[in-house]
Amino acid sequence: MDGALIREIGIKTLLVGGSALLLFWTFNAVKLVIGARGINPLVKQFFDHIASGQIDAAYRLTTKTYRQHVSRQDFLKFLGNLQLNRYRNLKSGRPRIEDNVIILTLKLKSEDKTQELPLDFSFTKVDKVWRINRIAKGNE
Repeated sequence: MDGALIREIGIKTLLVGGSALLLFWTFNAVKLVIGARGINPLVKQFFDHIASGQIDAAYRLTTKTYRQHVSRQDFLKFLGNLQLNRYRNLKSGRPRIEDNVIILTLKLKSEDKTQELPLDFSFTKVDKVWRINRIAKGNE
């Protein structure tokens, strides 16, 4: 009798724990999706500006903090070193939230898909609008 009671309590505890974990994961996934709305259009706009030669417009999509740490000349050098004209396809990774900042790794792929360039972006909201807070070349 004691074994059956322990087994029943164990099964109920396992079900409650699994349900709580599923609810927690679902809540965080929904929070991330709702919170990240507007980032994909920002990324598209950023790369469209660069592709059309509007570097200043792309630079203005960054936060004031970014522009204080990265001058326009350094931004131009960074973009020049990336050799973005070699890449045609963009693949977005899974976003992560850390302290109201969304971190996203974007992978640029060459047209023949033999080369890949990972870029780590962090985004923050400034006056309810997403802005790029950091851009760094990711680990290859």
